[in-house]
Order: sequence, then structure tokens, then C-alpha cells
Amino acid sequence: MIPIHDADQVRAAEAEAFTLLQAGVLMQRAAHALSLSCVRLLTEVRGGTVGARVVLLVGSGNNGGDALWAGAMLAARGCRVDAMTVSDRVHDAGAGALRRAGGRFHPWDRDDERQVSLLTAADLVVDGILGIGGDGGLRPDAATLADAVLAAEAVVVAVDVPSGVQADTGIVAGAAVRADVTVTFGAVKPGLVVAPGAAYAGAVHLVDIGIDFPDRPIARVLEDLDVATWVPEPAVDTYKYRRGVVGVAAGSRAYPGAALLVTAAARHANVGMVRYLDRADGNAATVVSHFPDVVVDGAPPVHQDRVSAWACGSGFPGEHLDEITIMAVLEAPVPVVLDAGALRVVAESAEVRERIAERSAAGVVTILTPHDGEFERLRPGALAHGDGRLSAAQRAAVDLQAVVVLKGPGTVIAAPTGTAYVDTEGTSDLGTAGSGDVLTGIIGGVLAGAWADGFRDPESLAEATAAAVWLHGAAGRIAARGAPITATDLAAAVAAAVGAARFGGRT
Repeated sequence: MIPIHDADQVRAAEAEAFTLLQAGVLMQRAAHALSLSCVRLLTEVRGGTVGARVVLLVGSGNNGGDALWAGAMLAARGCRVDAMTVSDRVHDAGAGALRRAGGRFHPWDRDDERQVSLLTAADLVVDGILGIGGDGGLRPDAATLADAVLAAEAVVVAVDVPSGVQADTGIVAGAAVRADVTVTFGAVKPGLVVAPGAAYAGAVHLVDIGIDFPDRPIARVLEDLDVATWVPEPAVDTYKYRRGVVGVAAGSRAYPGAALLVTAAARHANVGMVRYLDRADGNAATVVSHFPDVVVDGAPPVHQDRVSAWACGSGFPGEHLDEITIMAVLEAPVPVVLDAGALRVVAESAEVRERIAERSAAGVVTILTPHDGEFERLRPGALAHGDGRLSAAQRAAVDLQAVVVLKGPGTVIAAPTGTAYVDTEGTSDLGTAGSGDVLTGIIGGVLAGAWADGFRDPESLAEATAAAVWLHGAAGRIAARGAPITATDLAAAVAAAVGAARFGGRT
């Protein structure tokens, strides 16, 4: 599990380290690691460092110092290193080291064709304009430099955080450097994994420079070993009910396919059984014709004692009859996932929101899975005018007393307890009709297994939800293999995603 720390936590940890280390040690560690990453990239793109053309983008802060020291180390390996500065002040010691190594300095001037030519001819660009202290977007001269880098064809490495990306939020206000790789020090910052900043960060390489964090991280990223704990191999003495039973309340006359997609995904999410709620709309027969192992039951959910989690709302048009079904499902004293049409009902019905809060007070978890449009109905203006997706999801979770899964690039999973996760497994392959229905089925399956295994606390079930989001992303990667996919392909790959979590990709 990868912890995510914000800028204040990083500064506090660095300040503590400064009391124990000699001056400059942390910068030397960071610069050394940065230079090694640059060496590896140059070896990949041109076979080595000798004669490589490296351009540094240098601001006045410590990120500029890191870039300058790393540039000196690269110059010692035979690179030609040119530093474009956007401030009258640069890190003195770093600048001295680069000069001694033969580096050249150029105060950035967008009208200087020689400087533009240096960028155009560069093999590697190292972005050290701004770091975790950057806020409110780039200044005009730095913005023109960032734009010039976009027009070049060099590999771009960002120091700690791409300039123009707010470290704590991922907000990009105007121009920003778009990196191929970000080498970040001490901790992963929220802006590197939360949209839109994640799209500017490229591959994130975390470097341990020897600082410790006594504070709880503001969020975490799950890895395959973490996910594996939520989809374990069946015990030798297990049976279908002990593995968990998913109840599915999905689909409608208008959207019958949603019932099939949720059910298909849930069946492969490491459970013992799927039960389909018959709403007398004709979908039950269709579901059983496709999946003969599914049990159909029209009894009220609260009376279906074997069900250990419900997946509800996919394919609901959000009408009054849907609200009746949703309220009935919420009466069941087990985890409930609400998706799609159910979210419209949550946004419009105070009674449903009150029921969700009552469940939370009783220690029973409800999971809401909005995409941006659905989130806007739940929390008008929170994304457009707030301080980022992570904060918006966390506040919504507290207000709604539910686990909120804010879908999109870098899906955020936030619990009302303050626990949060950011998913980095999902890719743009998931952007296909019905993908959310598949996710709902996976979440329902993982939660059913967790509940059957005795997990009741919201903290654990929030992590289980994050594990399900990881499986959704892994299924997308497995199904795609470089080719376009549909939600049907995605659902078919869920079992392989479980195998990837358990065995590290050996499926």
C-alpha cells in the first residue's frame, strides 16, 4: 500500500529530518536519485549519456536546486546540459556545481530562437520550475517555457511535481509541464494521482530520501498484494454461503443489459452465489437464461437472509418505482452499492438520504458510485468550484454518511471516517458503455465476501471497495491488450483480474 501525503506533511517531515542531518543531505539524495532516473531514460532512448542533450527548466526554489545538482551529475557523465532559468534567483550551490561541470545558463526568452532550438534538439528535459509550493498556476514567463516544452519531442522528467500542477489537489490552472516521468521524493503527493494532475505526471517514481511521516496519510493507493487479501483463494472447507452471496437489483425494461452486466461481474468476483431480485419486469428470465447458476427471488431483500451484500440501481431510470426498490434494498442489514439510477434517487429523495444516514449510524455501509455528472447532482458545484476531486469526494462522504466512489481518471474512494484511496490501476479503456455496471457487480461481490468473512467496520469495507475498483481497472487492462473493448469483455475479464491480484499477474 502506497501512502499519499500532502505538502504540509512533507514539509513537516523534512523539517524533522533537517534536525538530524547535515545541511544539503536531502537535496543531494534527491538529486542523485533524479540523475539516475535520467541516466536510465537516456540509455533507453539513445543508448547512453555521452553526447546527450539535456535542458533543465530552473526556478528559484529547491526543485530548481535538485535539477541543477542532477544536471551537474549528468554533465559529469558526458551530457551537454543547458539550464533555462525563469527567475533572477537560483539555488547557489546547485548553480555553482553545474557551472563547474561545464553547464550553460540561459535566462528564458521565448523570442530567442537559439533557446527554442535548444529545446527542440533536446533528448531530455528536466522540469524544476516549481515544486510542492506552487499554487495558482505558472507565471507568464514560466507558462511560455512550459508551452515550448510541449512543442518539443524530448522525454520530459518532472522534479517532484510537474510545474503548474497543484501538489495537494491535482488542479491545473492554465499552462503546465506535461511529464513522461515524475521523480517524487519522500512521498507520493495527491496531485500526482488525482485528475487532472495525474495526466501531467506520467509514470510516477517514488524515491526514499530518508524522511519519516508520523501523521496518517491523507489517502492511499492499493497494490496487488493489498487487493489479494480481499479476494482470497477458497478455504478447503468452504461452501457457497461462506464465500458470500451477492444480491443484484439491476436492470429495467428500458435497460435490460445492465442486469446482465452487473450479474456477470458479480459472479466472477470471488463469491459463492448470485441472487437476482425479480421486479416482474421480464429481466429475471433473461438473466437466468444467460447464467443458469443465478437464483431468482422476488422476496423483499430484508427477508433474503443469505445475501451478504446488494448491488442496486444499475439500469434503473430513476423513477418512483425505483425509489421503492431502493428503500427496500436499504432495509437489508448488509452493505449496499447504489449506482446509476439509484444515485438520481439519492440526489432527489431526502427520505433515501436519511435512510443511508441511519444505516451508517447503525454501522452498516452504503456505497455510492457517481461519475462526474452524477456527482454534480449529489453535490452541485463541488467539482467545478472546490479544491479538487479528493477533497470533494471526502466531504461528500462525510455529508452523505456513505462511502463515495468518485469515478474517473484516478477514481477516488472516500469513507465518512476520513479514510480515502486513489486508484491508479484503471485506464481509459474503462470508458465504455456499461463499464459502471461491471464495477457495481465487482464491488457487490467483494463486499459480499468481506461481510461473509466477518468484516463489519467501515474502514475495512472502504478498503474492500477500493480493492474492487482496482479489480475493475485490472480487468480493463487484461481485456484490452491494446485493442478496443466493450463492457461485456470487461465483465469476462474479472476472474482473470482476481487471479492477477492473487498471483501477481500469473493468470
